[in-house]
Formats: sequence, structure tokens, C-alpha cells
Amino acid sequence: MTVREVSSILESFAPLAFQEDYDNSGLIVGDANMEVKGVLLTIDVTPQVVAEAIAVGANLIVAHHPVIFKGIKRITGKSYVEQVVVNAIKNDIAIYAAHTNFDSVQGGVSYKMAEVLGLTGTQVLTPLTGQLVKLVTFVPTEHAEVVRQAMFNAGAGVIGNYDSCSYNIQGQGTFRAGDGTNPFVGEKGTIHFEPEVRIETIVPRYKLNSVINAMIEAHPYEEVAYDVYPLDLPYKMAGLGVIGNLPEPMRTLDFLRQVKHQFKTPCIRYTNPVKDFISRVAICGGSAISLLNDAIAANADVFITADVKYHQFFDAENRIVILDIGHFESEQFTVDIFYDLLSKKIPNFAVLKSKVRTNPINYI
Repeated sequence: MTVREVSSILESFAPLAFQEDYDNSGLIVGDANMEVKGVLLTIDVTPQVVAEAIAVGANLIVAHHPVIFKGIKRITGKSYVEQVVVNAIKNDIAIYAAHTNFDSVQGGVSYKMAEVLGLTGTQVLTPLTGQLVKLVTFVPTEHAEVVRQAMFNAGAGVIGNYDSCSYNIQGQGTFRAGDGTNPFVGEKGTIHFEPEVRIETIVPRYKLNSVINAMIEAHPYEEVAYDVYPLDLPYKMAGLGVIGNLPEPMRTLDFLRQVKHQFKTPCIRYTNPVKDFISRVAICGGSAISLLNDAIAANADVFITADVKYHQFFDAENRIVILDIGHFESEQFTVDIFYDLLSKKIPNFAVLKSKVRTNPINYI
């Protein structure tokens, strides 16, 4: 199995199209065509993790955080990032990052946090936008069902828990076949009128090429007319954060203690516990205080995230409890997501969890 094939497994679960604009997810170091001997999973890539990969015979490291996040101007080995890149290249080790695309996908980082907390009725807190398009095509009436079904099978027509969604209008198309054509209906040089169905359906942008290819393959015309319209709609199937409910309301301080225990953190920071009980919980792994207003709008009693600055705690304004559990602590279960995904897809392959502690923060 190649690096490209392992990457495809990860990206079929969490498409790179779901990553934030500032992110650098995907293959960062290495040859996509290299044969993989073993995979090492980690939150961060440090020189110690590269050394561990060499020791265990893994030539692909899958990390949550991209080791190269912003551009670097030189690779001299002076910084830890440069050391990672130099040592990885010297030892033919590829490095792949699955960052905010794994934050945004259902079953990703925040959903894993929700699972640990036992939340029910979970849904995306802040849906992605700009991920949907409307695809329109025009098909001879007798072939409409075949083309429509081909589009659905390729991933079109899903709205929430509904699939096979489309809108269809009967009309009449016209065309004149020119030289070098082989028209399915009509004659060359003559304007032809054909009863057609206008099929409209919704498509996630990352599936658009596959749906168009399936549509063209099933369409009887040699020149297929179609339109693509961008939609400024929330894509509720993916986005940052999760909102859900506890099975039973808990006293606020009891809930805070439970979170501290479940996430194995020696320290949590939180605002004034203005609620006597916690029932509705909003969470987002990593640095996500920017989602605070969405958590409040979703009627959450508490918002769990990390990297909250001093003045940002004031933004709770006695409307919600802000709970900072630490960046690493909030994302620690991401390695489990990687492991479950890869070990199921490639069960006879060496997939290992790193034993290196990469959290740079210590507590006393």
C-alpha cells in the first residue's frame, strides 16, 4: 500500500475540502507513491516522534497538527520543525497531517469528545459554508430516471437525513447538430426539438467532479449541457464543534469534576458557574473560543474548548460557563480516531500509536 492509498482512506473520511482556509492538512513531507511499511500516529510531530518512527520501522507518520503550518524560508535544522523535516527526508519518512478537516467531519475530533462525555442528540455546532452547489442538467424524458439515479449514486441529492432529493421540470430543448457530430436524436444541420426534463439537485463541492462524471457517463447525449450554481448555505453534515445533551442534568461543579477526570487533565479553567445544572453541552477541540456566540445561540449551558485568553473569559457575561480543558487534552483522542479508521481498512498492516509525550505544557 502506498502513501497515496493511505491518504485516500483518511480523506474519504475527512475530505481536505473541509479544512479551514489557513490550514495545511494533507501530505506535507514525502513521496505519495512510496510503499508504506508501517504507520505511526501522533498529535504532533517532533524530532522524538521521527526517531520513534525510525526505531519501530514506520515510514509514514500521521499527525493531527501540521508540522509545517506557515511557510518556512530555510531548512537548516536549527528549529524543531526544520529538524523534523531534515530527519524525515533523510530516512524516507512521509508526514501527513489531518487537522481541521478532522475537526469538521462527523465522527471527528469534537464528536469523539462528545462520545467521551456521553452526549446524546449530537449535531454540528457551526456548519461549514460554501461547501454546496446546485447541479442542473437537461435530459431526454425517457432517460431522466437513469441519469438522475446515476447522480444520486455518485453522492448527489442528500439533504440532512433525506437522500435522492431533486427537482424536475418538464420542458423542451433545442439544438442543431453540426459537422463531426453523431446526434443521439435529430439530424445534422436541422434544428431539433426534444422533450426534456430539467433535473436540479444539490451536491457537496468535494463530490462535484464524481457526480458530473457519473452524469455524463449515464447521459445519452454526446454533448451534455449542465450548469453549476454555488450556494451560500450551511452544510449541516460538517462543521466545527458539536452541540448535544447529557443523558441527565448534572450539578455544575460535579460536571466540571467529571470532565477533568474524563480528559485526564490536572487543571481546568472555567468562568463563574452561573448555572446550577448542566444539561446542554457545546464542545470544540483545540482553539475555538470564536464559536462562543454559536454555543450561546444553541442554548448551551457550558462551552468546552481550549486556549481561552484572559479577556475572552469575560465574554461569558453570565450567560454560559466557559470551560478550558487544555489544547492537547481536548484533542488527545484524535489518535484513536486515526487508529480505528486505518486498522479497520488495513487490518494486516502495522498501525502504531506513538508513545512519545508531545504535549509541550507541564503542570505543577
